[in-house]
Amino acid sequence: IPDESDVILGDLNGRGEGVIGVMSGRSKISLNKGSLIALQSHHDSKYPNMRVCFASSADTPQAERIGRAALKLLEVVPGTTVWDLVVGRDWKGEDINQIGRQPPLSSNKSATHFPILRELTKVRYDRMLFFDDCNWGDHCGQVERACKESDTKKGPTTVRTPFGLGPDEWATGLEKYAKNNKKR
Repeated sequence: IPDESDVILGDLNGRGEGVIGVMSGRSKISLNKGSLIALQSHHDSKYPNMRVCFASSADTPQAERIGRAALKLLEVVPGTTVWDLVVGRDWKGEDINQIGRQPPLSSNKSATHFPILRELTKVRYDRMLFFDDCNWGDHCGQVERACKESDTKKGPTTVRTPFGLGPDEWATGLEKYAKNNKKR
């Protein structure tokens, strides 16, 4: 499990020096460029009503612990970790993130992660934006098909990111979300 002794310092996208990576064994965990841009925009309140949470199918309890530990170390801007921003600011200290596959979660995010997030956050499916980097299945398609609001018949806006969330994928997600939620 990574801790403060495992951090890697570097440039936070021109915003100063901070924790850009953490080592877990021989593996480096870091934010993709688009993730950092998205979280920095969120930190700056560029999207005032946006709140962030995570739906991850980390495959072992150890992977879950490593993921949460990394989120508590990786910085968005100097002095503010991903955890500080997402759990601390967005959810007032409550960890509503759905990380893992241990019951009640499963490998099918549309059956477990998203219904739980919908209930905990009170955010409608059709107001969610979901990025997924899965390379062995189509979580985006599963979520789009299974997680729909009864009145609009719409679900989350989704973007597959098989190589991680880059700046282009972030921009695509924002464009798709705006189009899907355009006032009629």
